[in-house]
Amino acid sequence: MNKNLAALAPQLVWKHFQDLCQIPHPSFHEEAIRAHIIAFAKEQGLEVMEDEAHNVLVRKPATEGMEDRKGIVLQAHVDMVPQKNGDKVFDFEKDAIEAYIDGDWVTANGTTLGSDNGIGVASIMAVLESKDIKHGAIEALFTATEESGMHGAFGLKGGLLKGDVLLNLDSETEGELYVGCAGGLDASINFDYKAEATPAEGYRAAEITIKGLKGGHSGIEIILQRANANKLMFRLINAVKKQQELLLCSVDGGGLRNAIPREAKATVMVEAAKWDEFQKAVADFTDMVVAEFSGIEDSILIKAEEVAAPAEMIEKAVAEKLVKAVVACPDGMQSMSQSMKGLVQTSTNLARIVSDGATVKLHCLLRSSVNSEKADLGDAISSVFELAGADVTLSGGYDGWKPNMASPILKAMTESYEALYGVTPRVVGIHAGLECGIIGGPYPNLDMISFGPTICYPHSPDEKVEIASVAKFWDFLCHTLGNAPRK
Repeated sequence: MNKNLAALAPQLVWKHFQDLCQIPHPSFHEEAIRAHIIAFAKEQGLEVMEDEAHNVLVRKPATEGMEDRKGIVLQAHVDMVPQKNGDKVFDFEKDAIEAYIDGDWVTANGTTLGSDNGIGVASIMAVLESKDIKHGAIEALFTATEESGMHGAFGLKGGLLKGDVLLNLDSETEGELYVGCAGGLDASINFDYKAEATPAEGYRAAEITIKGLKGGHSGIEIILQRANANKLMFRLINAVKKQQELLLCSVDGGGLRNAIPREAKATVMVEAAKWDEFQKAVADFTDMVVAEFSGIEDSILIKAEEVAAPAEMIEKAVAEKLVKAVVACPDGMQSMSQSMKGLVQTSTNLARIVSDGATVKLHCLLRSSVNSEKADLGDAISSVFELAGADVTLSGGYDGWKPNMASPILKAMTESYEALYGVTPRVVGIHAGLECGIIGGPYPNLDMISFGPTICYPHSPDEKVEIASVAKFWDFLCHTLGNAPRK
């Protein structure tokens, strides 16, 4: 396993990325990486500050002869999504990411890699350190806690940034320039219940496990129509309940709001006399969903194993309503854009379902580039769960980023890409919550573009970044800085 990332080209970028991998930085645990960036900036003799929202801002003056160019804000977020395989022993708050070279890619051993957005951060640090890149005045904006609510972007105050152009380095397909993104909305759902004693006799306890799903980014990869472990779990429970009594004791499915759930577990009580029928129902359901997701999922595993009976279960009446509501809850891609071919317009991800003995908590992340459609979807989800007796809170809403096809930086970057590679880059929107739309609130005159190297399977342990695309991305970034529009 080759772990020497610093030997890759461009060396300065990979050196910084390898350093970042050694510093734990999941969302809400970014103190060490902020300190690292601040110390680095001071070593370079650059102006640096941290704002109240824990964004770090570094300023680097224009190189000689480039003083007449528009100021450029280079922006990336410092946190990463902490996802690991179920059998991987790893503490994201303490352990270094085990990054290694795998052929043409860099990936990690059993965890997310953090190339989203570590490559962006590393590239900005490389620009700040470099002595031979031509550029106008540079502001490096390292934002906090993007992956769990975009707190840094929301907390950014007007009057801090001086630049005219913002380059967001958080896109994941080389050769594409992103000029728009989806807005988002969180739905938090609570079913309160009084735990009931499980039957003393005549029942056997089973733990149902669903795993082996691909998961992935709940925005970018929602178009792939991958299976959602939470939806599969409650679809299975509902199917079994049509044939026999099934008592729901506990559930724990999914994880982060912006990751498609890969795994789910539930403990249920089954009539002892109907144990075999229950096992057959699980097997039949497995065969059905394996066929249903053929060509999409290739390693679905569903099993039900006997376990010791828990003392308590979810209140029957609440469990009945919970199951029906989850089955009815919208999930996945809801509509496609009519103005930009191939772009998902609206989606939702049933990201988390977990019981704690008194409450079943659920979380959905809704996305849309059309605010009215996002609001309507929020109303639909609220209606489903409120009819079932749950409390629903819609929060954290933010607007998308509207494309500006007359953008001067879009023109300049298109020309740069054509000069470098002889082809025209694709100009697209993205079904994800880039920070551009939020930053554009207090800075409405910023001219913005998002771009990046090719990253596959972000937000999952299969995450990987293409080595060759990092080199192209870096060359493109440097060429863009050297050919930025004049003031």
